[in-house]
Amino acid sequence: MAKPAAKPIPDGMHTITPHLVCGDAIAAIDFYKRAFNAVELMRLPGPDGKLMHASLRIGDSMVMLAEENPKWAFSPLTLKGSPVTIHLQVENVDAVVEQAVAAGAKMTMPVSDMFWGDRYGYVVDPFGHQWAVATHTRDLTHDEIVEGMNAMLKQMPC
Repeated sequence: MAKPAAKPIPDGMHTITPHLVCGDAIAAIDFYKRAFNAVELMRLPGPDGKLMHASLRIGDSMVMLAEENPKWAFSPLTLKGSPVTIHLQVENVDAVVEQAVAAGAKMTMPVSDMFWGDRYGYVVDPFGHQWAVATHTRDLTHDEIVEGMNAMLKQMPC
């Protein structure tokens, strides 16, 4: 009997999935559980006990993790930063940011109402990954968003 064809995008996956490299991936799993209510789906330890791969679910999305290894991947802490920000859309941004900070994240932008209709804040986790956390609060037209952006830009110093 022939096996059924594998699904090109497995159940539970989306088209894009972040794959984070962490200096201590096992500690990162614990942090993401405490900060963002992540659910661990699988863990694949390497022969040295360090994590080769793990899969977590945060909300309806998958996040994959791997341990930093100088042969193939470095963490943001080793690289002294990352240009990548993970956007996390949630029901209550204030509560999630408070929970993340209590779990050990550093707030880099306090939660506030933004011109595009979200309540929005920024945290950096203990492993160097930047998280933008948002709750959509107002539906705006494109023109209203542009007007809000221009008003914000006028208030900024040159």
